[in-house]
Amino acid sequence: MSFLIGVLIFVVALLVSVMLHEAGHFLTAKAFGMKATQFFVGFGTTVWSTRRGETEYGVKALPVGGFVKITGMTSIDDVDPAEEPRSFRAKPGWQRVIVLAAGSFMHFLIAFVLLWILAVGVGVADQSGTTVNVLSCVPARQQASCAHGNPRSPAALAGLRSGDKIVSVAGQPVHNWRQIGSAIKAHPAGSTVAFTVDRGGRQITKQVRLASVSWRKGAFLGVSPIAVFNRAGPIHGVSYAGSQFGTIASQSVTALGRIPQAIPYLFSKNRATTPGGQVSSVVGAARYTGDFVAADIGWQQKISIVLLIVIDVNIFVGIFNLVPLLPLDGGHLAVVLFERARAWIARLLRRPDPGPVDIKRLIPVSVGVFVLLVAFGLLLIAADIFNPLSLTR
Repeated sequence: MSFLIGVLIFVVALLVSVMLHEAGHFLTAKAFGMKATQFFVGFGTTVWSTRRGETEYGVKALPVGGFVKITGMTSIDDVDPAEEPRSFRAKPGWQRVIVLAAGSFMHFLIAFVLLWILAVGVGVADQSGTTVNVLSCVPARQQASCAHGNPRSPAALAGLRSGDKIVSVAGQPVHNWRQIGSAIKAHPAGSTVAFTVDRGGRQITKQVRLASVSWRKGAFLGVSPIAVFNRAGPIHGVSYAGSQFGTIASQSVTALGRIPQAIPYLFSKNRATTPGGQVSSVVGAARYTGDFVAADIGWQQKISIVLLIVIDVNIFVGIFNLVPLLPLDGGHLAVVLFERARAWIARLLRRPDPGPVDIKRLIPVSVGVFVLLVAFGLLLIAADIFNPLSLTR
């Protein structure tokens, strides 16, 4: 049940993000006096709609996106001469740029606000310590809840307890979570390793026989770090949000650049350790959200992880949408910027404005890019269904 609640949370968050993306286009278009005739969430058959003034608002059957229909978006659109002054194409270039960029801006705004809420309302997680939460079983897949028939985890079998602080592994001192992970990786599955823990000020050594799991390489102990959450003040929350936004944006750009490399590894056995582990579909993101909501972790950690998943998705979508390829907003932006640059050069040369780009020439490119995006999206969904990623050790 908790898993389904997590999936539902992600789906609702995604639909809200789509609505706000389209609201960005819609509100800026209306502010500049453009005529917007439709505002819909989803595609396909209309499920529900209502008209307010000159705009029809509604919901389509397939909740996989949304759209705002603005009069005269391209040079080939048929527009009533009386409405031409209110068309998108009749407005100054700077206004068209703002309208086109407003969708991605809304994704970035959503991410920034959620990062601020995370820092101020939930707290910034510090998982670098060595105090651990003991998993009761060896889950069938990463972050899955324990089910009937799952074997007990090595940590639970050996008598480790949640709240224990690991101080050494095989006699080697450890001071942070990364060192614990490295120490576990240094031993093969099936080997017996001494773990010394601090339990209420008393040091206890337990002999643990490490297990193996099907969903990743290496030995498995069955512990996770206990996060300590420190809430930030409103001002420091802004600083944290800005810093984290930059970090996630940089990671998103890197992941975007690695997409061609990822394709051959999407169905590889060790996908998580390959470039194929750097990308995921909305199906994968929804499953991660469900897994973490159902996981045996504290409420702060659950909220933190869910918010970060929604933040990551919004930043990635915002950046991806600005890629200068039609039919993405970035492609339309590129057309507008090219038109204005061409007009500027014509003025310098004292020649007439060449006018709008002949969009008919770009239709084959736009269709080709659309087909590739749909094909890659379906491939990624298939990979997340049949070869899901493992998220933690």
